[in-house]
Amino acid sequence: MLDRTRGADAELSPLEDAKRNPLMLGLFLPIQSGAWSPSTAPRETSSTFDYNARCTVMAEQLGFDLVFGLAQWMGKGGYGGEMKFREMATDPLLVTAGLAAITKRILLVSTVHILYGWHPLHLAKFGATISEMSGGRWGLNMVTGYKKSEFEMFGLDQIEHDQRYVMADEFVTMLERLWSEDENLTIDGRFWKMKDAFIAPKPAGGKCILVNASSSGAGLAYAVKHSDLIFVTSPAGANLDKACEALPPHTAKIKAAAQEIGRDVRTLINPHVICRETEAEAWAQYDAILKHADPVAAQNFYQTFTGGDQTSWKAATKEQWTIGGNVHIVGTPEQVVDGFKRLKAAGCDGVQVNFYDFLPDLKFFGERVLPLMREAGLRVETPLAAAA
Repeated sequence: MLDRTRGADAELSPLEDAKRNPLMLGLFLPIQSGAWSPSTAPRETSSTFDYNARCTVMAEQLGFDLVFGLAQWMGKGGYGGEMKFREMATDPLLVTAGLAAITKRILLVSTVHILYGWHPLHLAKFGATISEMSGGRWGLNMVTGYKKSEFEMFGLDQIEHDQRYVMADEFVTMLERLWSEDENLTIDGRFWKMKDAFIAPKPAGGKCILVNASSSGAGLAYAVKHSDLIFVTSPAGANLDKACEALPPHTAKIKAAAQEIGRDVRTLINPHVICRETEAEAWAQYDAILKHADPVAAQNFYQTFTGGDQTSWKAATKEQWTIGGNVHIVGTPEQVVDGFKRLKAAGCDGVQVNFYDFLPDLKFFGERVLPLMREAGLRVETPLAAAA
């Protein structure tokens, strides 16, 4: 039997345990080839399960709170270019199921496009199963999809933006009822129907962790109603100064909307961290990523994310997209921690970081940045990290 012990705080749910930290800390897993950066600058980052498992185990040993997998449906060649950016893409639902067996404490969040042919009963069963496998550590990042090409892959017509969230609300309400209620359910919904539906075992605490990333009015209304964690994006692009100016009203609006309906949510943002011993070394790495940009892949990546009907990411430039991530934090360990402090002051309750070369960058982050985060009061010592 796997040891699910989480130390002195074992009575807390895994999510509540993570929320003890003044700044939650997540890792954006590189389960797509090229991760977030359409660049051919040297690195060993891989989309394979083995590589992502090594990242996750290291993140857990360092005391990270969660790992997160993005879902994507791409045609042959991915975003194109010499590197065929993101052509390889493993499935986050299956990846997190595999990670459940080799981890003890860290939260495992999967992205699922719920409108691409899913029925709530399927996902309720799968989610409850991974929750049981992981000791209540599994989370669902529900996305509706916005790319016409993805809908067409499944033989579907693209759905209007706000209608997608009407459908998502019905879908996730059914999920929540299947997870929490102990009788057969018969529901005649607008979009999904079920008769005498039931799942067991139930997830720990009667629900799985729910996550969403939204910026639009319809998306945020859905998110504050259902989600425990909300991924926010900078309304002003990836420049840290501009992001920290633009984020406070955005994060305040989200938290006020949640409070109005009696809910407590946490907001997380996705910084790309480039950290070196000196500022000059960090910016040299930044410049190397841009110098080796795959021009075709970078252009297609940029156009796809800025050309849809979603409201997130619109202010980022092509160069910022080539680096990847929503906000860029570049510099020494001290400067990275200062950037995190500024994001927290701007209303972000957590950061979900990504790197260019994940394993060596994560190792350096653990050795040089995390101790400074604890000194700054952004992190508390976790039982697993203290014992590692």
